[in-house]
Amino acid sequence: MPDSSTLNHAARVLTTVSPELHADVALRRYTTTVRSLGAREKRAVSQAVFAYFRWIEWLDPKASQQKRVEQAWAMHERFRQNSHSVKAEALAALAVPTWLREEVNLPVESLRQLQREPVLWIRARPGKALALAKALGNCELAPEVRPTVQPLTALRYTGTQDLFLTPQFHNGEFEIQDLASQLVGHACAPIPGQTWWDACAGEGGKLLHLADLMVNKGVIWATDRSERRLQSLKRRTARAKLFNYRAALWDGSGKLPTKTKFDGILLDAPCSGVGTWQRNPHARWTTTPRDVEELAAVQRRMLDAVAGSLKAGGRLIYSVCTLTRSETTDVVKAFSAAHPELEPVSVFSSNEPSAPALTSPACAIGETDTFAESAVTLWPHELNANGMFIAAWRRRK
Repeated sequence: MPDSSTLNHAARVLTTVSPELHADVALRRYTTTVRSLGAREKRAVSQAVFAYFRWIEWLDPKASQQKRVEQAWAMHERFRQNSHSVKAEALAALAVPTWLREEVNLPVESLRQLQREPVLWIRARPGKALALAKALGNCELAPEVRPTVQPLTALRYTGTQDLFLTPQFHNGEFEIQDLASQLVGHACAPIPGQTWWDACAGEGGKLLHLADLMVNKGVIWATDRSERRLQSLKRRTARAKLFNYRAALWDGSGKLPTKTKFDGILLDAPCSGVGTWQRNPHARWTTTPRDVEELAAVQRRMLDAVAGSLKAGGRLIYSVCTLTRSETTDVVKAFSAAHPELEPVSVFSSNEPSAPALTSPACAIGETDTFAESAVTLWPHELNANGMFIAAWRRRK
């Protein structure tokens, strides 16, 4: 149980949280301001705040903020010791907002997964996984992604040191990247020397993986609507010593940043982030059905915009870290119907991690076998990671 100091700090953070100021940002601001908090204390306050939002529907609304944090932590400890101590019916009713039932039938094991603290995944640079695991300590190789051909790169870190302060991080030997996001890179399966477009590159997490898979050869166009994120990408690629990319602003409209035709395009589109609710439990209570509706429209527009930039035989990967039908299978079906020049293809090629061992097919909601191979859902409980949806097409020759 957290001590009184941790409970008080967590309660103070919670008084600043709002739909406009999310818990993770509020925590960062608070822990930066209160300089007396050490690394261990910061971690304890963060755990208490996130436990509060995981178990908020079980808490006494009349109790003080400190008492409610204490109640949430008690629920957390009880659940950690025995995840079946909370009935499946209660999880379905209270762990996520009611509107989500119209969008996705979450397996009970995924609901349980959402109530656990997330694990920390890192991606080792090519050829460095075993040495990195030994140097950092407290590393486990991901058992689900032991590919027979691809180099091993995914490690689960179970220690407590700040990885950003390690010499291995500053030397560019690894990136902190969720396992589901790493699988998006493997779904792209770029070949050295090709030309790719990471259309929503953000701060470059997936681009760095593509560049490694391409052995720093060929070209990757990196676009985003935020100049700040592209500047962060520039710093990350410099640390990793990866330079086979060009960065440009793109707002997602039909006015494209280049007339280049690509061997492959990754559209890791803006989404509601339902798949990240284990890591970001406050978002469960701020995301709305209207957000999902508006984002689905954005995703369709962006897919339409990038489709014409594929070469004949080029590969298009669509990924979103959400699980709603509106942003996954509905988008894919509408896009496929509008673009007969693209054919659905297997998400994971033969030299990648085996799809059946990693994913539940999208046909679980009634689609055909062909569609299942070309669109997969990565459920949180299957990977002990974020939930993710990935679909793949190839431009017909």
